[in-house]
Amino acid sequence: MPRQQFDLIVFDWDGTLMDSTAHIARSIQAACRDLGLPVPADEAARYVIGLGLRDALQIAAPSLDPAEYPRLAERYRYHYLVKDARTELFAGVRELLAELRSLGYLLAVATGKSRVGLNRALDEVRLTSVFDGTRCADETFSKPHPAMLQELSRELGQDLERTVMIGDTTHDLQMATNAGAAGVAVTYGAHPVDALTKLEPRFVAENVGALADWLREHA
Repeated sequence: MPRQQFDLIVFDWDGTLMDSTAHIARSIQAACRDLGLPVPADEAARYVIGLGLRDALQIAAPSLDPAEYPRLAERYRYHYLVKDARTELFAGVRELLAELRSLGYLLAVATGKSRVGLNRALDEVRLTSVFDGTRCADETFSKPHPAMLQELSRELGQDLERTVMIGDTTHDLQMATNAGAAGVAVTYGAHPVDALTKLEPRFVAENVGALADWLREHA
């Protein structure tokens, strides 16, 4: 199938490929509870998903002294890594990535995870070799700054005008806009559909199947 609009397809990780939104939100809430801080409501905890960890914790715990961020980050990592069951890919993700790969698209990940965290996740689900490039929040500017997409497009020799960013948060879509790339939203992750649609993505997918269908027809 000839490519119509895009050569490079960039995915967010948590809430887009990995079904981890609820787990991350619970881990943020538990970390705040450990330090005796006000516990953010579910919507507030989910809002910061996709940002770099420091930015996320700063928003989730605005009353915390910045000197205490490392303690809060440590408690978050404890709850995320130790206390709960491991997360899984959304149904259909592995098949979608294999199909896109077979059609010759370049694939990448732009995520708020740390490099250590992303490498661990990729290894656990055996997807390390699927992606041509990855960027993490501890390597460059956090979303919605355009740096992740700019750096990936340069690294892979691609035009941002033929790049699409797929994500479940307004941070992902705003990053795409800031970089001059296309944005596609998925509604099964962290942010509500009305917030996503305000940023006028090319498409809004209710599930991985709908995303796959759109990419087959339009990508």
